[in-house]
Amino acid sequence: MSHPNIDELLAKISGSLTAHEAQSRFSHIWKTDKPLQCRGVCFPKTTQDVSTIMKWCHKNQQEVVVHGGLTNLVGGTQTQADQLVVSLEKMNGVDAVDPQNRTLTAEAGAILENVLEAAENQDLFLPLSFGARGSAQVGGIISTNAGGLRVFRYGMTRNWVLGLEVVLPDGTIIENLKTLRKDNSGIDLKQLFIGAEGILGIVTKAVFRLIEKPQTRHSAILTTNDYSKLLQTLHYFDQTLSARLTGFELLWKNTFYTMTAEDTPYQSPLQTVENYVVFVEVLGKDSGRDVKDLQDACAYGFDQNWIADASFFDTAAAQDECWKIREDVAALEVHAPHNQHFDISIPIDQIGNIVNQIIKKLQSLDGVLGVYPFGHIADGNMHLIVGKQNDSQELTKQINEIVYQPLAAVKGSISAEHGIGLDKKPYLHLSRTQDEIHIMKGLKQLFDPKNILNPGRIVD
Repeated sequence: MSHPNIDELLAKISGSLTAHEAQSRFSHIWKTDKPLQCRGVCFPKTTQDVSTIMKWCHKNQQEVVVHGGLTNLVGGTQTQADQLVVSLEKMNGVDAVDPQNRTLTAEAGAILENVLEAAENQDLFLPLSFGARGSAQVGGIISTNAGGLRVFRYGMTRNWVLGLEVVLPDGTIIENLKTLRKDNSGIDLKQLFIGAEGILGIVTKAVFRLIEKPQTRHSAILTTNDYSKLLQTLHYFDQTLSARLTGFELLWKNTFYTMTAEDTPYQSPLQTVENYVVFVEVLGKDSGRDVKDLQDACAYGFDQNWIADASFFDTAAAQDECWKIREDVAALEVHAPHNQHFDISIPIDQIGNIVNQIIKKLQSLDGVLGVYPFGHIADGNMHLIVGKQNDSQELTKQINEIVYQPLAAVKGSISAEHGIGLDKKPYLHLSRTQDEIHIMKGLKQLFDPKNILNPGRIVD
């Protein structure tokens, strides 16, 4: 590919960085020691700026990689020296909340934490919650259809997006910032961009649906020795607590021990720790009733011998500390300086068996130092952090094969919420049929025939 003079474009967008200046930046917040390799970085401030950039890149066949909060875990923000980076960090506005229509409009570079606070200031609620909410940006969240801690009750990001503004690879602006709950006027085009990892267009603005803010919050940590008992507990809690049950997070015993070890800021609130530890969240509006119902549910679990131990948290401070244990995966990475992250989907009834098989095989593999499983059991999403001696391609591939291969037989997924990016593309066939992949390639060709936008992600 010929390389047009990038200076022409950089001069059009104020604040742009040259290739040399861009080396002060990086492609991931966990890899700040690796200078960013690219032809330059553009910082658009408006949707029209994004359109200007893409029109120039389309005309000159310049490849573009879009950057947001840089929390992507599948190589989605990796760059090559001949590519241009478009960072949306300066498009970070959060428009005023519309309390009548229960909506909020935000630009793609807005940090999720700020979006959540804007909603809460109006006593409204956007139930997206995950560890990276302090750095993850709206555009990346939508482009990866992010999940998190409350998915089984509230659904993925796409469930909360009412409208989108998107810039196509040729610079065309698609403006569909509707606030409608119902719109059956043909194909819902915005859904094509949600979860597409930026290969079809650049999300620049979004309208989110909001709901009434819960008035109360209560949490508990439970432990049990058997996965079948864990499932029985989940089903009973779901039945008795109903819509108030918003979190049911699972950690394996060794993961919990590592996250509450002496070298961490946390202490285990449990006197007894069995094979599985569960974090429970209840959101409601009647504190007395919610506490009683949660405690009654746990008492029933004790009577049935499903639960071995439990601890309850009622104050905001105590609950924050409780959930920090679950969210602070950095405590695991201290023990795994070289590591691989996995986010896989498994039918809920198969999680215990499949994950334990994976753990056993990984532990027998030379070069693996530790395996730390955890996840959102109620929606079938399991995470694994695998610590290893090095980052060699051979060891990386061996670990990938062990984790991904069992998924095909149970119709699982290689990606529950982090996307495909560059890293998972060789394994996409384990989750999608050849016909499905063919259609994905066709959509990419339709929207981006020159293959300039986030090239190589998901499909070739």
